[in-house]
Amino acid sequence: MKIKCLSLGPIGTNCYILSKKNKGLIVDPGAEADRIIEYLKLEKIDPLAILLTHAHFDHIGAVDQLRDQYAIFAYLHKGEANWMADPDLNGSNHFPLGQITAKPADYFFNEEVMSIGDFSFKILETPGHSPGGVSFVFAEEQIVLSGDCLFQQSIGRTDLIGGNQAKLIASIKNVLFRLPDRYTVYPGHGPKTDIKFERNHNPFL
Repeated sequence: MKIKCLSLGPIGTNCYILSKKNKGLIVDPGAEADRIIEYLKLEKIDPLAILLTHAHFDHIGAVDQLRDQYAIFAYLHKGEANWMADPDLNGSNHFPLGQITAKPADYFFNEEVMSIGDFSFKILETPGHSPGGVSFVFAEEQIVLSGDCLFQQSIGRTDLIGGNQAKLIASIKNVLFRLPDRYTVYPGHGPKTDIKFERNHNPFL
């Protein structure tokens, strides 16, 4: 599986494009839909779905344009079912960037293991940064996409609506840190890291 990271928008949100055999998944398309489309065209990737780790504005800004362009569905945790269309809940009203909204998700994650095309992955509930935060584990590749839960030597903020620091720490220690040390962590912002390094060196934990 090929993993492409595009840092998008004014906050530099990581959008990941996962691809196999010219089919792809788009994770957290936060902004700049044209850049995502340009990459998909360049690599001749046909996207199958949009996966959202959570519904903050900087992770959903390009969702509608991509849904319309490719006639694909967006998946989200049901705990944030109303967030995409609500600038208060998704946080865009709290930043000087203008209101950012999207139509509601097409589907909500309702199982622990999901398959889309040739992609199979596990969905881990990792709330704390937001109430419906999830992480995606691809066991064959030994990677986890952690959204804004765990960063390289940092953790997600918890001062926005629905944030809870105790839940965030529990999500990291009791969920993500149960993954093998060798797993690579692809976070929602900043560079990639791995479970072993964060377990040993993350100053917030």
